[in-house]
Amino acid sequence: MGRFKRHWKAWLIGAIALGLLAFVGGPWFYINVLSEPPAQELALGEGQQGGGGAAVPVDGTWAVSEGSQAGYRVKEILFGQDTTAVGRTGKVTGTVALGGTQITSGTVTVDMGSVATDKSGRDANFRDQIMSVSQFPTSTFALQGPVDFGAVPAAGQKVTVKATGQLTLRGVSKAVRADLSVVRGNDSIQVQTSIPVMFADYRIPDPGIPGIDIEDNGVIEVLLNLRKAP
Repeated sequence: MGRFKRHWKAWLIGAIALGLLAFVGGPWFYINVLSEPPAQELALGEGQQGGGGAAVPVDGTWAVSEGSQAGYRVKEILFGQDTTAVGRTGKVTGTVALGGTQITSGTVTVDMGSVATDKSGRDANFRDQIMSVSQFPTSTFALQGPVDFGAVPAAGQKVTVKATGQLTLRGVSKAVRADLSVVRGNDSIQVQTSIPVMFADYRIPDPGIPGIDIEDNGVIEVLLNLRKAP
């Protein structure tokens, strides 16, 4: 009888230990082995197709073209393990007007229903409970006032300028300041920016679900490939 109790206790301790290992190690294995690493931050040069010949004059209207991307980056804690959720979409539209040394106006619109990560469950929660895309299908960023480069950038030159714009998420608009990194190509202009966002400012509900804690803020990432409009 004593031998049976010792074996039973050993089995019970082993079962508890395995349970704890699965609880702690399971999320780590899922995040670090089964899941793809989070996408890198959007950067100038991605999706850009350079054209030959002389540089196109900057004055005029430039349209958001193929290769543009927008999305979000948010830190998560999955059963105690830190990870990062990154959603992206290529369904980005808009126009930017340039004159002389300035960006005189610009509006960019993102199709929120097309934003996707590597997890379909996360995406469904994003579309339905978090962003309510059936009611608020798009998000926008519109410049408020001109942005001056000081001089017309040369082809291949990178310039970073500060811009003030109106960011609209989930039907709520707020004024934001953003650093715009710009590179002029011969026949294209590429613009990259990252905008920090506090969810409460835009009445975005707590995106967390049981077992997954999500920070109360994130980053909106945008990469625009601009082509001269006809």
